[in-house]
Amino acid sequence: MHLPSIARLSALTTALLTGALLANAASAHQIWLEQNDKAASVYFGEFGENLREASPGLLDKFTLNTATLVSRTGNKTLQANKTAGAFVLNGKVASGESIIVEETNYPGWEAKKDGKTTWNVYIPAARIVADHSAQTPALTLDIVPTGTAGQFKVTYKGQPLPKAKVGAVIPSGWSREAVSDAQGLVSFPLPWKGTYVLEVHHNDAAGGERDGKKYDAASLVTTLSVQQAEGVAGLPASAAAAPSKAQ
Repeated sequence: MHLPSIARLSALTTALLTGALLANAASAHQIWLEQNDKAASVYFGEFGENLREASPGLLDKFTLNTATLVSRTGNKTLQANKTAGAFVLNGKVASGESIIVEETNYPGWEAKKDGKTTWNVYIPAARIVADHSAQTPALTLDIVPTGTAGQFKVTYKGQPLPKAKVGAVIPSGWSREAVSDAQGLVSFPLPWKGTYVLEVHHNDAAGGERDGKKYDAASLVTTLSVQQAEGVAGLPASAAAAPSKAQ
């Protein structure tokens, strides 16, 4: 999501220094979920800037095939069909449910730091909920409603993640930022009726393994799309931004 310019520049600078930022236009991007009366879809770009990457283009860097519908009766695998502007799923969320998706196949990249070459990965993920019903964390980096309107919990590998910067934005670009407390909790005023997308970043320099290949650092970006049923009518969305050129 689009952070205020000073904060965003600071975040980008930090990420570059740690070698945990992609070296292309995807570096500042997120994936997020939206749904209509028929189905939910996964988008790649910047929700607050009304930027949706397309195919042919950056959307083709994804190999997203499935998502998971989480409900009180269990989990269900949803199929993802790539179109020119999104991955359309064969399902959507109802009250108390979530759809979660995590892209673990986005191309990694090399970075140099102190004369050493490191291998880095980017792990974007997303969740959508229909209301503020409490949800159980399931993504590597997750942000979930707690059951209290406007309050959310950030977790990493199932544990509360303190001091995480979380942003909330609506389609017009209106945004707010908060930092999670010791329990991973953040709270936002939600004055506008409609869809909010929350975003959290986390850089993990501990390293790990993906598809049998070791990596030195991971840059994780997770969003939560939540519908606010009450409030003032939302501001108009900003003009659609042109997708990036294919790379």
